[in-house]
Amino acid sequence: MKRKKQSRVTLQQVAEHAGVSRATASLIVRNSPHISEATRKKVLESMRELGYVYDRVAANLRSQRSSTVGLIITDIANTFFSELLIGVHQTLEEEGYTVLLGTTFDSDTKQNHLLSTMLEHRVGGVILCPVSETSKETIDRINQLDIPIVLAVRELPGANCDYVSVDYKVGAEMAVSHLIQKGHRRIAFLGGRSESSTWKERAQGYYDALHQAGLEVDSSLVVDGPPTREGGVAAVQQVLNHPDPPTAIFCFSDLVAFGVMQELRNTGLIPGQDMAIVGFDNVPEAETVTPSLTTVSSFPRLIGKHAAGLLHERIANFDHEQQRVILQPELAIRNSSQQVVGK
Repeated sequence: MKRKKQSRVTLQQVAEHAGVSRATASLIVRNSPHISEATRKKVLESMRELGYVYDRVAANLRSQRSSTVGLIITDIANTFFSELLIGVHQTLEEEGYTVLLGTTFDSDTKQNHLLSTMLEHRVGGVILCPVSETSKETIDRINQLDIPIVLAVRELPGANCDYVSVDYKVGAEMAVSHLIQKGHRRIAFLGGRSESSTWKERAQGYYDALHQAGLEVDSSLVVDGPPTREGGVAAVQQVLNHPDPPTAIFCFSDLVAFGVMQELRNTGLIPGQDMAIVGFDNVPEAETVTPSLTTVSSFPRLIGKHAAGLLHERIANFDHEQQRVILQPELAIRNSSQQVVGK
């Protein structure tokens, strides 16, 4: 699908509306001090009435100042995003870009502030890993921004942007089907913000795997929460107190899985023996924890590389066809899911 680009109000139209020359209007958008306050107010009012947005990308390209781009992620402490950052840096630095990094801590307010900061620094484009509860106002703002935006990891319905991620639904289905093949029938799904697109897609894969095996979904075994170690601890406490607890757990992410395994040990249970665990992401730590974690590879470094490549293309050609890159996941089977029911 070709990206639809709205007709942009030109500076010439603003100048004619305000009754000034284009040169005068140009000086005002560049904050020249050599313009009277009355003229400045008149031109700014015309800009507001006409919906004029300064074409900063074009200006940067003309002045050869578009070598800085922004990357906004939710949590730098999460190894998934550290890996994604490496992929972005490796690709963009090869193209001569400098990357400005911002962290939202999953806050829409911080996300808006960082977008404003990126614009103030006149970045040539932004790779955005959206927060879980991105507001409609933020989506509208993204669509109005006059710089290229590439979304990564989470999709925003209504946002007219390129997008790169992994097929979360297929990955979740792989994970849960693996547990079913091990004989498990009571499988919990723990962690992640239920309002996010990534959770909804994983949840759909979880439901589909159960339905395909002829198993009913027990909603009491689906517990959302922060996609953190602490979130994993809290979620597993809830299902362990269930009158009919699960024998296996599919975790929203590896980080959640690490918290789940930690809390299982605290209660005297042995992960991989008393409870089968599967994570999602396959961060480097997944292979070194005890027991090693069975998990879905979501290739964050590759997501970063693809997002960076799309941003570079979009900066060079704002009007090229909108792209949606979905990587295929893989299941890495390790020791945490070796428990087999009845054996």
